[in-house]
Amino acid sequence: MTAAERAHVLLERVRTLHEEWARLTRGLDEASVRGPSALPGWTRAHLLSHLARNADGLVNLLTWAKTAVETPMYAGEAARDDDIEKGAYRSAEEIAEDVVSSAARLVEVASSLPDDAWSARVRARQGREIPAEFVLWLRFSEISIHLTDLDLGYDFARVADLLGDEFEVVVGNAIGMYGGELPAVLLVAAEADGYRHEWRLGEGEPVTLTGTRGDVLAWVTGRSDGSTLDGEAPPLPHWL
Repeated sequence: MTAAERAHVLLERVRTLHEEWARLTRGLDEASVRGPSALPGWTRAHLLSHLARNADGLVNLLTWAKTAVETPMYAGEAARDDDIEKGAYRSAEEIAEDVVSSAARLVEVASSLPDDAWSARVRARQGREIPAEFVLWLRFSEISIHLTDLDLGYDFARVADLLGDEFEVVVGNAIGMYGGELPAVLLVAAEADGYRHEWRLGEGEPVTLTGTRGDVLAWVTGRSDGSTLDGEAPPLPHWL
């Protein structure tokens, strides 16, 4: 499968999750939007504003791939944080419209890319050079994992099921997002139905950690201390 073919398949998965976010967001009243998310220091309004600005940032990267004109994801970390903070104090209706319209812009731009543009190289927020195809993986991971952070009924087991065949790639992408040196770990996702997959983190003799797909996803994204995994889970560095 070519980069363009993979991108077209993934774009449909992104579009489906965008529809779920639209449903959830439009169902929130003012009190719910102001309520705490599962992310320390952020209300749901902060999380939703972040999701919208993430879409705009990824549009910048897709535009870079399409035009070959360098377009950074964000103007800078301070500008990104300011946009999220300011956006969190709008009305629930304004925030919902922003989430939906920014998602639609991303899908529109992605749909307009010529096939060869999906192999173009751009730089993600942390400075990593990635192919444009990977921009959709970033969005897919973002809108999957943050479903649990809304604290509206999605747990990591449900999100892992939602990810389906993409689960292993999303976990691998999450591991690649760490900015510090990782502890030596053999991370194993195993289910009663016989499913099993392993990831190797860090260097040296590894500690083996085993759990369900949901347990693994929660720990590797920094949402869990690993106490639900079998094995002594070491602390992870800050997740970017």
